[in-house]
Amino acid sequence: MAAPAPVTRQVSGGAALVPAPSGPDSGQPLAAAVAELPVLDARGQRVPFGALFRERRAVVVFVRHFLCYICKEYVEDLAKIPKSFLQEANVTLIVIGQSSYHHIEPFCKLTGYSHEIYVDPEREIYKRLGMKRGEEIASSGQSPHVKSNLLSGSLRSLWRAVTGPLFDFQGDPAQQGGTLILGPGNNIHFIHRDRNRLDHKPINSVLQLVGVQHVNFTNGPSVIHV
Repeated sequence: MAAPAPVTRQVSGGAALVPAPSGPDSGQPLAAAVAELPVLDARGQRVPFGALFRERRAVVVFVRHFLCYICKEYVEDLAKIPKSFLQEANVTLIVIGQSSYHHIEPFCKLTGYSHEIYVDPEREIYKRLGMKRGEEIASSGQSPHVKSNLLSGSLRSLWRAVTGPLFDFQGDPAQQGGTLILGPGNNIHFIHRDRNRLDHKPINSVLQLVGVQHVNFTNGPSVIHV
């Protein structure tokens, strides 16, 4: 039997075609019970997880915890994605953490992140999606999004913990995150489960899957690569 032809998607302006998202769970529907689980916004309001992408396509990034320096620096780069780039591709960007909702606003101020963000403080969605706990020993290469070394980053995380209004780690330190492309509806187009704290997907590789323009994550202005 001949192999199926690769699926492509037309992106804004009709000028380019990109591969449709793929992954080990691509094409599998999200269980209705998971879609009904709540996440909390910055005011503590409960929102069904599935409502975030019921009518739209979304890149959903689950982070380890808000005190993780690697997560902080990764989200700082997510913050650099222009909203116009996402709007052109009809895609939304969502970050989900596992702290109390009280930590959302300070984390956004710290990272400059202004896209959508929620928390799953009981980690029920993390668990149901099979996100890992603990560190799997695996070579993840050098992340383009992590600027700090282990010592300096860890010391800054500890300092934020002890100087915060409540001494906590803003989530389970052993919990790993992951990245999904979801919607519209309960369609899972792509899922990556982080094996360790450095195993997150490079942001531009995910953006490419949904037809979003390449983003320059240096400190300079965004540059479109053609």
